[in-house]
Amino acid sequence: MTLHIYGDNIDTDRIIPGKYTKTLDISSLAAHVLEDLDPEFKEKVQPGDILVAGKNFGCGSSREQAPIALKQAGIKTVIAEDFARIFFRNAINIGLPIIEIGPHNIKTDSAIEIDLAQGHVMDTTYNKLYQGTQLPQIMMDILSADGLVNYLRTHQKFKVENQV
Repeated sequence: MTLHIYGDNIDTDRIIPGKYTKTLDISSLAAHVLEDLDPEFKEKVQPGDILVAGKNFGCGSSREQAPIALKQAGIKTVIAEDFARIFFRNAINIGLPIIEIGPHNIKTDSAIEIDLAQGHVMDTTYNKLYQGTQLPQIMMDILSADGLVNYLRTHQKFKVENQV
């Protein structure tokens, strides 16, 4: 697992430029994730990696493709001081685990352990525990189901019908 560390105010257009969002092929988004911020990201990222950011991650437009692109690229979890609220909601809805931990000093050489249920991020390299925001159980259930649509299908709380 590699940590990819970025700063504050990473907006959705930096996560996935708008010119690539006009597709129904979500797997193609991974090829362009963070390309304007970190052109080598797509070569560096591996399944299970973690993205760590500062304040206001995911600000900007409400495009759902931003968390989808990160997930498609292999990002397992996003840790940030805080998230733009619409990004936060979109991430939960598509099943991308996120955790807000407030100010942090996580470095690229940090080894971290995440307990999403408790809202803990432990930097074992520097022996620092970050107490983050604990997600409500319903959000944990949505993440466990790999997104809101799967959660609703599993719990049979909605029925999709053909409408003319």
